[in-house]
Amino acid sequence: MDVIVVGLGFGADFVPIYQAHPEVGRVAIVDTDLARTTTVAQRRGIRDTFPTLDDALASSGWDAVHLLTPVRFHAEQVLQVLRSGRHCASAVPMATTLEDFDALITAQEGAQRNYMMMETAVYSREFFHARHLLESGKLGRLTYFKGDHLQNLDGFPEYWRGYPPMHYVTHALSPALALADTRVESVRCLGSSRLTPDHIGVAGEGFGTEAALFKLSGDDDLVANVTMSFFQLGRSYLEGFSVYGDEGALEWPQLEGGPMKEFSLQPLIEGRRGRAVAEVDVEPAGAPELLPEPLRRFADGGHGGSHPHLVHEFVSSIVENRAPRVDARTAATWTAPGICAHQSALRGGVEIQVPDYGDQ
Repeated sequence: MDVIVVGLGFGADFVPIYQAHPEVGRVAIVDTDLARTTTVAQRRGIRDTFPTLDDALASSGWDAVHLLTPVRFHAEQVLQVLRSGRHCASAVPMATTLEDFDALITAQEGAQRNYMMMETAVYSREFFHARHLLESGKLGRLTYFKGDHLQNLDGFPEYWRGYPPMHYVTHALSPALALADTRVESVRCLGSSRLTPDHIGVAGEGFGTEAALFKLSGDDDLVANVTMSFFQLGRSYLEGFSVYGDEGALEWPQLEGGPMKEFSLQPLIEGRRGRAVAEVDVEPAGAPELLPEPLRRFADGGHGGSHPHLVHEFVSSIVENRAPRVDARTAATWTAPGICAHQSALRGGVEIQVPDYGDQ
């Protein structure tokens, strides 16, 4: 199959992975910055380049498109790709309105082409380790989740100004939903630090930080506690998740790059108040064995080594004629809670019900 990679700011990292995949033939690139396109094409030996997505979609051939463009273009461009008859992968988030989720699901099912949201968190080495702890019984029964994404966006391109933090919740929330294999039923969210005039963008008034409690569906009354912050918070970058069970836990490091903390409850000793807890530092190794051999050299890359796993899942889903792991309905299930959380924050923390995007 032949793939077009659109957007070379972040997307340049994916180009050599597609080139190395044994099921991929030609790789084309698209970027509005001609100098960037030329540089990547020369470095990677690529002959097929396009100045715009429209030009790429107007060309013959090409089986799939991977969009790594600004958030504000995602919904519109995914629709373009699907309507052109190609499979589509897109960076997060899927969209920023509930109406767009419905439109994209309808378009994907009507086109009978694959759509995959390329959520890095659930293909990271940290997530693979958390899943191993759960499946091996070391966590016991799941009891609580915590997620954080704290990042200062001052100086980012203008379209990021005033961006509602919860609209980008998937990195912090999706690990909880994937591990528990569930969806969010409802959310209560509060905003903290109302945006100053210089931070207000096209989304209007909002908050620098938003903190939400997501009630998960199921009989265990599980909650995911997620804090998102993009402005007006004097703290270094932090993006990760922690998972807790009744027998153990795994916590993200307080400082990026540090080791995770793994906890395990010890047997109760007679006469002692409380059970002792053993704790160890862990640096997950990832899961390169899940990849074709030519892709394993990319498993030490950014975003927790997730990039080759994302590419392999997207390509494999097309070759095997099956839905990808993070298909349109799953993407909406993981993204919509953030849209509803921001609505809750704007309304003083009222409980908002989250739509169910399960199979229809």
